[in-house]
Amino acid sequence: MRAIGLTEFGGPEVLRVIDLPDPVPGPGEVRIRVHAAAVNPTDTMLRAGLARAWFEGRPAPYVPGMDAAGVVDAIGPDTDTPLRPGDPVAAIVQAYGPRGGAYAELIVAPAESVVLIPTGADFPAASTLLMNALTARLALDLLAVPVGGTIAVTGAAGAFGGYTVQLAKSEGLRVFADASAGDRQLVAELGADEVVARGDDVADRFRALAPDGVDAVVDGAAQHTLIVAAVRDGGGLAVVRGWDGPVDRGIHLHKVLVTEMATDHARLLRLRDQASAGVLTLRVADVLPAGQAAQAHRRLAEGGVRGRLVLDLTTF
Repeated sequence: MRAIGLTEFGGPEVLRVIDLPDPVPGPGEVRIRVHAAAVNPTDTMLRAGLARAWFEGRPAPYVPGMDAAGVVDAIGPDTDTPLRPGDPVAAIVQAYGPRGGAYAELIVAPAESVVLIPTGADFPAASTLLMNALTARLALDLLAVPVGGTIAVTGAAGAFGGYTVQLAKSEGLRVFADASAGDRQLVAELGADEVVARGDDVADRFRALAPDGVDAVVDGAAQHTLIVAAVRDGGGLAVVRGWDGPVDRGIHLHKVLVTEMATDHARLLRLRDQASAGVLTLRVADVLPAGQAAQAHRRLAEGGVRGRLVLDLTTF
């Protein structure tokens, strides 16, 4: 099979088409013929070698990608799943695992990491759901803000931030969010109750709305130290880049690692159902042939992408 991979870490130019053996599904696993793979910031981190320790000494080539959508191609022996060959599915993929990531014509994933695609979604849209929405789900579960509480979201116009806003609103929370001038309408349409200008002083703007501080912050923009002041004493802060603080005033710091829940099938099914019901909005910025993966990584690094860039794994 063909895949997009790298043999050395570096800039987007290290991504190239490579040939790999077709993977064989084992017990409890499903093989998927990939039609679409979303391009996420975690993919650029893998490519650049920022988390090379996660490979645990395994040799190259490495294949990025944590989000895939396609068609069930084969089911491993002794696999308890209602899925059947030909079913249209989405999967969250462990790119740092021995099987490699989603930028490949064929992938193998645990059956628990695979769900039918949302009703009405095509493959590119379906590929944008699971990793970012599951990260948002985990952040909100860790923060456990009660109904009627207030949460602030940084990076709200992005895929992760947008899902966080929508999930929080669906659970009866009051949501503050940041956005650039060009994204204010988008973020408001996603459901934010109040939208403030983004920037290094965004914590002050959130405090102007909640003088005692918000109950919790989901920091999709990696503001880290700059956003702590927005949280009330004893509140919560969820981060997605492994930041260790410091925080003070009794604030609880939660580091969200989506790979720990990649086989939480019940959570994935719920997210799929929420996308089918319109609670979650699937946003595709553009679809590129798989052979243009380097271009997709450059565009993501330049910023300003709203929704996800998606690679078409049927076209190289």
